[in-house]
Amino acid sequence: MVAPRPAPWRGPAVLVALMLAAFTFNTAENLPIGLLEVVSESLRVSVSAVGLLVTGYGVTVAVASLPLAYAMRAVPRRHVLTGLLAALVVSSLVAALASSYWLLLVARLLTALAQALFWAVMGPVAVGLFAPALRGRVIGALSVAGSLALVLGVPAGTWLGRQSDWRVPVAMLAGLGIISLVTIAVLLPTSRPEEAHAAYGISPDARRFGFVLAAGALSATGAFTGYTYLAKFLSDVSGFPPGTVTTLFMAFGVACLAGVSITGALLDRFPHAALTTALATQAVGMLGLYTAGTDPVAAVVFLVLMGGALGPVFMATQNAMLHYAPRRTDIALAANSGAYNAGIAAGAALGALVLPLSDVRGTFLAGGLFSVAACAVLLGGLLDLGGHPRPSEEHREPQ
Repeated sequence: MVAPRPAPWRGPAVLVALMLAAFTFNTAENLPIGLLEVVSESLRVSVSAVGLLVTGYGVTVAVASLPLAYAMRAVPRRHVLTGLLAALVVSSLVAALASSYWLLLVARLLTALAQALFWAVMGPVAVGLFAPALRGRVIGALSVAGSLALVLGVPAGTWLGRQSDWRVPVAMLAGLGIISLVTIAVLLPTSRPEEAHAAYGISPDARRFGFVLAAGALSATGAFTGYTYLAKFLSDVSGFPPGTVTTLFMAFGVACLAGVSITGALLDRFPHAALTTALATQAVGMLGLYTAGTDPVAAVVFLVLMGGALGPVFMATQNAMLHYAPRRTDIALAANSGAYNAGIAAGAALGALVLPLSDVRGTFLAGGLFSVAACAVLLGGLLDLGGHPRPSEEHREPQ
């Protein structure tokens, strides 16, 4: 007896739910950046301590991604995703009710644990719902959703948190998580993870895989050394009033969304050039803010360049994982997420160290230099990274 085919609309519906979940996780991760001063005053802790909420989040994702992905490698993805989204809902509610810095930190770490595994399983699940020819478009859609967190989620949450209370936008994240949770629980089929066509890399290559991991980690370190303190830079160095800073965060997010959209259209044809260009653009943006950020017009220009690169870097490394994963793609994506978030944690921590030693401009100098190092690793360590696999390189999935 032949099992009935799932309704054709289920794939798009689940993809939309995954996009909403990606948006929610990215907003949860980055929201403290827009509310540093507000949270600092509310909980009576230093701005650097609030910045370390980003560091702790990144460390948790970095440490937990691979172990969680390995431990859950045989669990049906519907069960995994619903559990992760339930954790997101609970942790968001706990964070919204937190009356102390330490309780907020615990809630953030729970969200980070959920995100650590979410990024590992989201890509293969989404890609596996569609024909292989649509792989690039699906990854692009997920990346656009993640970038929308910077365009809509963080700016809107920053504005709402400053107008009312920082707990309000945090609580709203729980509502978004419930929508994704219910949709995935109802519509995503229950199947063994290794049965999906996206479960294994197209052209496994451990060497290329390793260099992409290193470049991604260095770029994240550079980006978040400065980005964690972007609001302070725009206020103290560029002289923008608080209301304008919120608008500039939105401009940053729009640039990120534009960069992801453009990169997504070119990623299948020029994967090497897309990643290299994104890394170089990030370096130019950060070093430009350091050298010319005191001028408001120049600050906006280099801010847009930096924003236009941030999303495409992670998007391009994720795409490379689906190609060069030595074994299962979920394990490779967990490694990439772990390496990238290790970079986020290192960047936020480095920024916290640089901030009292020089001024906020120094965080962008350090970040720009790390971005240059990422370019050097990619260009010096990889030959023809973006080349399409030859027929002899194609990977056969285990039967």
